[in-house]
Amino acid sequence: MAAVADPVIARVGALMRQRPDALSLAQGMVAWAPPPGVRRAVSLAMAEVDQRLDRYGPLQGEAPLLEAVRRELTEARGLDLEGSDLLVTAGSNMAFNAIAQVLCDPGDEVVLPLPFYFNHAMAIRLAGGVPVPVAAGLVPDPDRLAAAITPRSRAIVTVSPSNPSGLVTPPEVLAAINRLCHRHGLLHVSDEAYAEFVHGSVPHRSPGRLPGSGAHTVSLFSLSKAYGMAGWRVGYAAVPRQLMGALAKVQDTVLICPPQVCQRGALAALEAGPAWCRPHIVALGQRRRQLLTAVAAAQADGLALELLGPPDGAFYGLLQFPCTIDGDALLRWLVLEHAVAALPGESFGLPVAGGQGLLRLSYGGLDAADLEEALRRLFQALAGLDSCGG
Repeated sequence: MAAVADPVIARVGALMRQRPDALSLAQGMVAWAPPPGVRRAVSLAMAEVDQRLDRYGPLQGEAPLLEAVRRELTEARGLDLEGSDLLVTAGSNMAFNAIAQVLCDPGDEVVLPLPFYFNHAMAIRLAGGVPVPVAAGLVPDPDRLAAAITPRSRAIVTVSPSNPSGLVTPPEVLAAINRLCHRHGLLHVSDEAYAEFVHGSVPHRSPGRLPGSGAHTVSLFSLSKAYGMAGWRVGYAAVPRQLMGALAKVQDTVLICPPQVCQRGALAALEAGPAWCRPHIVALGQRRRQLLTAVAAAQADGLALELLGPPDGAFYGLLQFPCTIDGDALLRWLVLEHAVAALPGESFGLPVAGGQGLLRLSYGGLDAADLEEALRRLFQALAGLDSCGG
């Protein structure tokens, strides 16, 4: 447990409670509420005379929700579910944690292309496994990933669109990684929580679309982002059927079953579908353009910073800038002295190196005015970084 990183979002929250006026570019949430049908469905469910909502339900999820998930994955996303089972979980984070518990005996390795999502590394360590960060490039190079495979390797994880960079990995690269996993007898764990958030020309296509991929691919999805349901804690996964018995043990131990009320809301969200999400995501593209414009203006004013990527997916940007102090000190200084929060690169396996630091900027939860002010505070802080020892 001592080797598991402390939750960085909790640290940000504690600091921001000391500065209630702080604006957050830290937490990965959207500003919109769920589809109206979600609350209507829950209200109707609560008014039902029968007590099914008050009882335990099926371990994998209720049949109507599982059927809606199957339709969404096959018809909208084109996944090949031959050889797969479906599992509804309390968010896709819980699904990843369950996979790590099933895969990892003590010392087993899971390959994480840098930058990685911090909760993935935490879950692997909680399971007794070893996260293996690989500097394979923002677009992961399959050859570099192959070089990191050892007899203890159990899986390769990809996140596309990326958290933290916002980069969309080209479909042919994800396909090559998927084939690499198949050749070496590894799982390909594909985290697709941001699948709907594509703003550029590179499309997102799940590696689970490849014929025969279902037997060695875990595809993770979430309602937290596109449907504005972060607090409802509902996600779902397509998993190789041979893992389902072990995953059932984890699900039964930790959750017993997905919460019944939340499943009613999730079913209503999937019935609203991607068409409901699309206008919100298009509007969010305006915040992305605002970020790009603000960075360009700061560069024109002489600030040595740049967005890595390109940040064409999700609602993140990975900002590189001159820095020599560690991320925890920078985080405290930004929040307490400049009333703005952003996540340091260390959280994603990218420590300060060569005099360069990194910050993940999340623009998903701010309106235009707040984003403008948050970026003004951030760039002002970075311009005076010497004053905090940088």
